[in-house]
Amino acid sequence: MAIFLTKDSKVIVQGMTGATGMKHTKLMLADGTNIVGGVNPRKAGTSVDFDGTEVPVFGSVKEAMEKTGADVSVLFVPPAFAKAAVVEAIDAEIPLAVVITEGIAVHDSAAFWAYAGAKGNKTRIIGPNCPGLITPGQSNAGIIPGDITKPGRIGLVSKSGTLTYQMMYELRDIGFSSAVGIGGDPVIGTTHIDALAAFEADPETDLIVMIGEIGGDAEERAADYIAKNVTKPVVGYVAGFTAPEGKTMGHAGAIVSGSSGTAAAKKEALEAAGVKVGKTPTETAKLAREILGG
Repeated sequence: MAIFLTKDSKVIVQGMTGATGMKHTKLMLADGTNIVGGVNPRKAGTSVDFDGTEVPVFGSVKEAMEKTGADVSVLFVPPAFAKAAVVEAIDAEIPLAVVITEGIAVHDSAAFWAYAGAKGNKTRIIGPNCPGLITPGQSNAGIIPGDITKPGRIGLVSKSGTLTYQMMYELRDIGFSSAVGIGGDPVIGTTHIDALAAFEADPETDLIVMIGEIGGDAEERAADYIAKNVTKPVVGYVAGFTAPEGKTMGHAGAIVSGSSGTAAAKKEALEAAGVKVGKTPTETAKLAREILGG
């Protein structure tokens, strides 16, 4: 089972013909992702050969969907053009848009987030500034390494890309139903709560790992949601216990003001909701292992 992405997902890549898009399209294909097209108005009608797999290039998301039945778009579009690319995906009503791009202006992210809502939320946005999502053994939409884990019983939702990879590797012997990197920007599409709800509803996810980080109140809101709605065991980790107050650390959203948004406050809220929180990613993996008896 999986959330948001399965072996049947038909994936297009906006920005496929750029250097980053080319590199990661090749890797996604190697992971078994069903990539049915790329989008670049200047190269419409051409195709790209990826080690013997010809992938056609279309002039728009709408055309790509009409010709291929695509239902997922992964965006490797430079920050200055990302807003227009996401709006195009929303206008085409593609069900899932995975925005990998880092460095998108917050007002641009806020604009396309609001635009998706105004259009009825027919397009689920993951990101921006995220590693994407993977359903091991089925499909990979983004930049998560496909060879560090296997299919299994754990669902993972994380703000951090590198901690996503570390957790998947630490628990590789148990494996994952799906792993979703939601991104660390102040404005993102899919949240911890969205992923928690999907994993709770997935019959083949037995345990959920949630990785947060300092800044904002997303983890506190997730803790409240878990207490009221999640019956499956949840283990957590909050990055940034040693971060100084008032300084942006790594992700744009990871800024602490006074006692608000600290790792300690988030840990306390999660533990009050029954979530076991590790002091390190390795300790968090050990907690998951103990619950699953692995």
